[in-house]
Amino acid sequence: MAIFISTGEVSGDLQGALLIAALKRLDQNLEIVALGGDRMAAAGALLLGNTSQIGSVGLIEALPFIWPTFLLQRRAQEYLRQNPPDVLVLIDYAGPNLSLGSYVRQYLPQVPIVYYIAPQNWVWSPSNRTTKQVVKICDRLLAIFPEEARYFSAHGANVCWVGHPLVDSTISAPTRERARVKLGIEPDEVVITLLPASRYQEIKYLLPVICAAAKQIQTKLTKTKLLIPISLYQYYKKISNAVENYGLKATLLRVKTKEAIAAADLAIAKSGTVNLEIALLNVPQVVLYRVNPLTMWVARKVLKFSIPFMSPPNLVLMKSIVPEFLQEKATPENIVAESMELLLNKERREQMLGGYEEMRESLGEVGVCDRAAREILRLAGGYY
Repeated sequence: MAIFISTGEVSGDLQGALLIAALKRLDQNLEIVALGGDRMAAAGALLLGNTSQIGSVGLIEALPFIWPTFLLQRRAQEYLRQNPPDVLVLIDYAGPNLSLGSYVRQYLPQVPIVYYIAPQNWVWSPSNRTTKQVVKICDRLLAIFPEEARYFSAHGANVCWVGHPLVDSTISAPTRERARVKLGIEPDEVVITLLPASRYQEIKYLLPVICAAAKQIQTKLTKTKLLIPISLYQYYKKISNAVENYGLKATLLRVKTKEAIAAADLAIAKSGTVNLEIALLNVPQVVLYRVNPLTMWVARKVLKFSIPFMSPPNLVLMKSIVPEFLQEKATPENIVAESMELLLNKERREQMLGGYEEMRESLGEVGVCDRAAREILRLAGGYY
């Protein structure tokens, strides 16, 4: 049986790798070809192209990636025409995946299409063209959020809610104590983990804000230890230079994200999948995001962009669990104030941890990736 999986960016590579591992547990003889990243390759996929660095949020930010994305799309289309798979699996990565899905629906109508982790237009732009396109191209939509399942089902999609895949991956995460021992952290040290970037644009718009905030916190709490796990090695030099320029006492880590989060007393993170990982590891966090000012102006004034929440922990229950700072509100001062509150106010910490517990109950039971894999293989014509 042949499966083609398409995704992009660091988070898509992670979700793709978890799914591939589950698929391989059910059938070791599967042939899996993918657009993805190194994690997916390590899990057993043959990469047709590496998309882990090709991703952005925003209109202006997307410009450098238009041509490389187009070339990979053409390569994928040619491969699919010559080697039609038993099923096409799309993971997030809205623009490129909607284009690829539309191509397969038109030229390879016999190939079933699964959308796993659908575009989040159900949050920021209900009833728009993207929704109609998702419903039109996919035979099965595997939802990870309850509200996502309700939304797409109401719009006519064939939906199965499987739960969030990070529920599975955090089972193997180290405890706080084990993580601290592994990283050489003393029991009484205050640890703040910084998670600034999984996209190149975030180096420009988020890293300076996070570093400035961290500098202020280290001035206030002199025994604070900073950890910065690097999501892509290509970012190491720029992050290292920023750490030096801001005079931060920080340790940069490679391939130790779970340990860096588990060991922390607080995380300061960009908005994204990592927020959910932080929440599942029971670490208080402050979330922020910025894009090019022109992008935000167009979004607000022209596209009437408006979202209730941006971070996954808040999206699960559609209520505020973690503090979010978007665009002009994402200032070092706001981040420092919220961070100090979470570090020093026990009641505030307990309130957030209680929110995490409530959120966790809505993420599904362990076995998310296995449930998704079975649905995919059933659609491909297997019996699992």
